[in-house]
Amino acid sequence: MAKEKLVFFCDECGFETPRWQGRCPSCGAWNTLVESKVVTGGPTSARLQTKAATANIGKKSAVRLDEIDTGSETRIMTGMKELDRVLGGGAVAGSLVLVGGEPGIGKSTLLLQICKDLCKNRKVLYVSGEESQRQLKLRADRIKLQTDNLFILSETNLNDILAAVSLDPPDILIIDSIQTTYSPELTAAPGSVSQIKECTLALMGLAKSEGITTFLVGHINKEGALAGPKVLEHMVDCVLYFEGDRDYAYRILRADKNRFGSTNEIGVFEMQSEGLKEVPNPSEMLLSGRPSNVSGSCVACILEGSRPILAEIQALLTPTVYAAPRRVATGMDYNRAMLLLAVLEKRAGLIASNCDTYINVVGGLRLTEPAADLPAALSIASALLDKPIGDRVAVFGEVGLAGELRNVSAAELRLTEIARLGFDRCILPRRGTSRLKAPDGLELVRVSSVAEAIRQI
Repeated sequence: MAKEKLVFFCDECGFETPRWQGRCPSCGAWNTLVESKVVTGGPTSARLQTKAATANIGKKSAVRLDEIDTGSETRIMTGMKELDRVLGGGAVAGSLVLVGGEPGIGKSTLLLQICKDLCKNRKVLYVSGEESQRQLKLRADRIKLQTDNLFILSETNLNDILAAVSLDPPDILIIDSIQTTYSPELTAAPGSVSQIKECTLALMGLAKSEGITTFLVGHINKEGALAGPKVLEHMVDCVLYFEGDRDYAYRILRADKNRFGSTNEIGVFEMQSEGLKEVPNPSEMLLSGRPSNVSGSCVACILEGSRPILAEIQALLTPTVYAAPRRVATGMDYNRAMLLLAVLEKRAGLIASNCDTYINVVGGLRLTEPAADLPAALSIASALLDKPIGDRVAVFGEVGLAGELRNVSAAELRLTEIARLGFDRCILPRRGTSRLKAPDGLELVRVSSVAEAIRQI
């Protein structure tokens, strides 16, 4: 017998509490607890439990650890190498993957585009709650998608979706989007935390019990996090963020959680009129249009997973007219940028306290690796001294609070990428790189401190 109870959900983190509070005990946000009625033990939960139990009777039993075969994991290639790299070598059969991003960034186009390869030998069911079947057909014609194994369903009712899946089970299930899907057993509006939680739980049970690889599309809220972030992230196997500015053609796919692979890999795409195009060499894309012989510009070599990427860091310093100078950092951590400014002033004697400082990473890339410290510091020094670093100079290294430079991982791999793109000079830390051999045509400038690195520009 279904029972109805009154609970309160936090719109920001999904925290559940039986009574209302002004401040969320989990995330600390104010006035975010929303009243919702939840049905426990309803038809949806009962049907899923019965279905899973029926499918697993006589098939599941406890086994010893040494009897488990780790080589039986099945990977499904999507046909897009950039996406497969982020997923860790392809989507795992029976996994639940969440693709998040801003509305209009290209999530639906990406998932519809991978159907080209998936439908060659698998049946795909694309469930859309935001677009009609005719709109999806027009989108498929635009990206030249023609296949007999792709089935389209325009539906938002969870019960109808589960009924369609049980009637003709697909190999791949795509839900676009989880915010529009609702369970009729709940009185909450579609997109609320309770609806998202119930629908995701039902789809997770379906994916695990039937072995159906499921992709969910999730929009992000105004703070830049997935709507109902903690609820979704704890349930799914993989969380992918599709990032980028709609004013630019390039998109970056990043894994925020991945139970079957690394979370350090990124995929780069370019949005074109016929869909998304993979960018196998993002370094050339990020450095295209770089100005020549301009101060405040430095090329950094960072590592995203196993891929070395060259990106341009720009800095601009102008005299301030206010008592407190302005500080802006785009594409890198603000606190890290302030730390570098303090190190430059204390250890290198560059006074920037009377200047407004603006730091930008070109191309929409977000740098989190410590190897970006030295190129960011040199771009600031170059802008303050109004002295260009050089068009064919690349830099990497971590900066300590004493002004010393520390070595970073995979230095040899970075040097290979720098030489491949035609750079003839590289400034790098002295520690840990004495045995490295310079590739042909590349001069290595080893330095021990930030002050010594500034003297090389």
